[in-house]
Amino acid sequence: MSEPASISSGIAARYAAAIFEIAKENKSLAKLESDITDLSAALAESAEMRDFIASPVLTREEQQKAMAALGEKMGLDAVVKNALGLMAQKRRLFVLPHLITHLRKMIADDKGEISAEVVSATALTKAQSEKLAKTLKSNVGKDVIISATVDESLIGGLVVKVGSKMIDTSVSAKLNSLQNAMKEVG
Repeated sequence: MSEPASISSGIAARYAAAIFEIAKENKSLAKLESDITDLSAALAESAEMRDFIASPVLTREEQQKAMAALGEKMGLDAVVKNALGLMAQKRRLFVLPHLITHLRKMIADDKGEISAEVVSATALTKAQSEKLAKTLKSNVGKDVIISATVDESLIGGLVVKVGSKMIDTSVSAKLNSLQNAMKEVG
């Protein structure tokens, strides 16, 4: 991990731990999960928001006011609104993507779940997703939440990432392996 990403992740981890503990004490983890999903969607959909959280030009006050307005408009829980305001005041909004990642992991751990990133050449059917989740559950011992994406360059097969483990059964990986073996031979 590069140093700036590591620093961002460390900062985000501290904020995430505080937010998670407060939400857990307030018995509002479900609302926190919903808020995190909404914030993640807003970041994914809005280039302006991504630029805003990384902007060194805006003052702390401008960022605080904008985050307060965003929190109100999105109906975020007070814990999340206050944390975003504090992050704006401390010029830490740039860690928001890392914060979301940390909070998702903490919530999933609390619920006894683990997430798996699955990349396939074609979209998985519901039956395939359920079967894969069941198979992964038997291997990792936790409920598995699948986050599936499509990458046609895989040609066929799957790339599955669960925690720090990655399983690549894609046709493109097998072709690359074969190509490397052929290079070694002659």
